[in-house]
Amino acid sequence: MKNIAIIGSGVSGLTAAYLLSKKHHVTVFEKNDRIGGHTATVDVEKDGEKFAIDTGFIVFNDKTYPNYLALLDEIGIGKQATEMSFSVHNCQTGMEYNGHNLNTLFAQRRNLFRPKFWLLVKEILRFNKLCKNVFENQSYQSGLTLGQFLSENNFNDYFAEHYILPMGAAIWSSSLAQMEYFEFRFFVQFFHNHGLLNIADRPQWYVIPKGSRSYLKPLCEPFKSNIKLNAGISGISRMNNKVQIDFSHTESEVFDEVVIACHSDEALALLNDATAEEKMILSAMPYSENSVVLHTDKKLLPQREKAWASWNYQLSRDRSKAASVTYNMNILQGIKSHHTFCVSLNQKENIDPNSILREFTYHHPIFSAKSIAAQKQRNKICGINQTHFAGAYWHNGFHEDGVRSAVEVAKRFDCLLAS
Repeated sequence: MKNIAIIGSGVSGLTAAYLLSKKHHVTVFEKNDRIGGHTATVDVEKDGEKFAIDTGFIVFNDKTYPNYLALLDEIGIGKQATEMSFSVHNCQTGMEYNGHNLNTLFAQRRNLFRPKFWLLVKEILRFNKLCKNVFENQSYQSGLTLGQFLSENNFNDYFAEHYILPMGAAIWSSSLAQMEYFEFRFFVQFFHNHGLLNIADRPQWYVIPKGSRSYLKPLCEPFKSNIKLNAGISGISRMNNKVQIDFSHTESEVFDEVVIACHSDEALALLNDATAEEKMILSAMPYSENSVVLHTDKKLLPQREKAWASWNYQLSRDRSKAASVTYNMNILQGIKSHHTFCVSLNQKENIDPNSILREFTYHHPIFSAKSIAAQKQRNKICGINQTHFAGAYWHNGFHEDGVRSAVEVAKRFDCLLAS
């Protein structure tokens, strides 16, 4: 039995701790005063009614979340079906649509008489067909970006700006400009695997009943007495086949192994003796900061209620602005209320201050050709020198990827997730 330190209590750290605790002694260290990371459900009371609203991790599906679904099954947590729809509203022109069905697609009825809008629909179908062909034939051009693919295949700016770039920006919490530099192979593989190149036959999406935090308690049950909040780690050193963890206000502790399950930049900052390869690989996977506001201001949604979707993107003139997306939590979590609860990214300046319920800051990985190349070198630093790195940044940046990275670490210790 090994004595293993887990740094970070997001889904990667907690999954690693859960799996490793089957055969080893684990201690989880968290810098904040709560566990969960992006699993952040908050309690809200409005007009005497109480609601549990997710503000970070919200949805998962039955196709591309196999590890997370297996984890939920193992700890006895169920799921609630939800709708995943996407809308775009152009703040300059007023054009808006919701791609959920034909009625919502033409929620703005004058789009029926706009040739430009019909061309947009035609270009969506052409884009999906081209991308499917590339995926099926594995005919990727080395180093090709999404922006280059759009240019080479003569997709017009209207299609790019009103469909594919905002959709990608909403998914990865990036700007429209950043989306153009996404590696095309990475983009197509993700869209294909998530059914986003299909008009029909898409995955069923789910939320966790009563909020995503519901899975935390059963997940932590085996090691609940070994979670240390407000840990104040000042550094990590590897020496004599052991790992020493230093703290700001308490004595150092020594462990046999360490799983660093925080963001790549945070992981690198904690290492007192980072190797050249650790510096090179971890620094190639940066994160961006996103402002998140929970509120009830409907003007962050499309003007027409038929155009309201689960995810709602607001276009502005600033292409370098971080993703301006609003999640309609009433749709996503099936909330019954005359209040419309919204979670908006990077739009605080547009929200009525009187409608704001809570504010947060989340960080999301930035994907580029450089970061994707770094992902492929994981084996050069992970499992080396009694040190293991876990986090969603090793894959696609989502909850499933955090679980997957922890499963991969735990396999080295012969601690497996039931399937």
